[in-house]
Amino acid sequence: MTIHVEGLGKQYRIGAPHHGRQNVREALAGLFARSGSRAETIWAVRDLSFDVERGESVGIVGRNGAGKSTLLKILSRITRPTTGRALLRGRLTSLLEIGTGFHPDLTGRENIFLNGAVLGMSRAQIKSRFDAIVAFAEIEKFLETPVKHYSSGMYMRLAFAVAAHLEPEILILDEVLAVGDAAFQQKSQTFMENIIRQGCTLILVSHNLQAIVNLCSRALFLDGGVLCADGPARDVVAQYVARVAPTTEGVGERRWPDPHDAPGSDNVRLHAVRVLSEGRATEHVDVQAPVQIEVEYWNFLPGARIYTSIHLNEKSGVGVLSSANLPSLNLGTDAWHGKPQPAGLYRSTCTLPAELLNERRYSISVFIVADMARHEVVAHDVMAFGAYDATPREYHGTLMGVVRPRLAWSTELVPPCHSERSEESPAAWDPSPRSG
Repeated sequence: MTIHVEGLGKQYRIGAPHHGRQNVREALAGLFARSGSRAETIWAVRDLSFDVERGESVGIVGRNGAGKSTLLKILSRITRPTTGRALLRGRLTSLLEIGTGFHPDLTGRENIFLNGAVLGMSRAQIKSRFDAIVAFAEIEKFLETPVKHYSSGMYMRLAFAVAAHLEPEILILDEVLAVGDAAFQQKSQTFMENIIRQGCTLILVSHNLQAIVNLCSRALFLDGGVLCADGPARDVVAQYVARVAPTTEGVGERRWPDPHDAPGSDNVRLHAVRVLSEGRATEHVDVQAPVQIEVEYWNFLPGARIYTSIHLNEKSGVGVLSSANLPSLNLGTDAWHGKPQPAGLYRSTCTLPAELLNERRYSISVFIVADMARHEVVAHDVMAFGAYDATPREYHGTLMGVVRPRLAWSTELVPPCHSERSEESPAAWDPSPRSG
């Protein structure tokens, strides 16, 4: 086996000075601890035991604070466990924070060599992979530009490209497949699939459940630092969604009255997400009727051009569809498309046609981009709803698939050609069994 974890636990004392080995972040946090404050003990992970075989791809799912990142820090030798042990056999590369090792005043070219060295590559290895890294990151025109002038998307693409070309035996990733735009995410996922096929052992933490299902053959579900489920990725993701997907108890709405508590940035924050069927907010929609998904958000940046998109996932984590209020993806005309928006509260509505959804449970993720450059809101699985069929049907059971659109069918009798022999026509065929 490649990874052996036995009785692993990590305890933190909140409000007390830390003794022993610390990483930089823990040491800095300790400087601000108040002397004489009462210490509180918490377990970030507790009594974890599992094995990972060579070449296996394992996803880790769980809510924020479930212990996922702590587990990866222990496996990456960044943090020492309080109890138990974690044994790894093979050349390890971990990417827990995009951009670690970058210097803002250095150019893209210089940062490739710097970041590669930080992640364990020799100068010769970096040179041999340099062209591939630049092509993958799509920054050819900006190689000699200091990265402090890069957009956030360019910065993240370059960081991932360097780490992705290390050819490790064990690769540990924490939420790094969410970098860049949709096209780059797809390219990154394809690249990871190739690495897995070459025998790399992958440990992946991600809130993108579809990526977990697509990339991983197995998944672990952590809750409160405890291992709740371990099995095939699709089954474990379904258990996770069933347990933690937010429910609106029939209301069909999720609101954030206080913007400070809402998903988003200083520029844009969510205010509400709701599901409407026949004009009413509901958690249970009829597949025979259109469904509206409303996204309300606060824009605090006057003059910004805001674009809203949704992702719809089925309960197992499989992506069903994505849509945005862009002309190429929008049947209607959005009055605010491409226009500077004054500060204020906005509502964007996406309508799903009748006869599209299947009798399934779906979750909604919301993404809001400003000026086609910055992700201001990234909110995975903010709410869920169920679809049912209230109309009597001619068939029994549930139709397969995450959607069941009503498609056009026709059947016609195909007349025999004049050149066909009469004995080959259906009329000449005798279905009775032949004697002899």
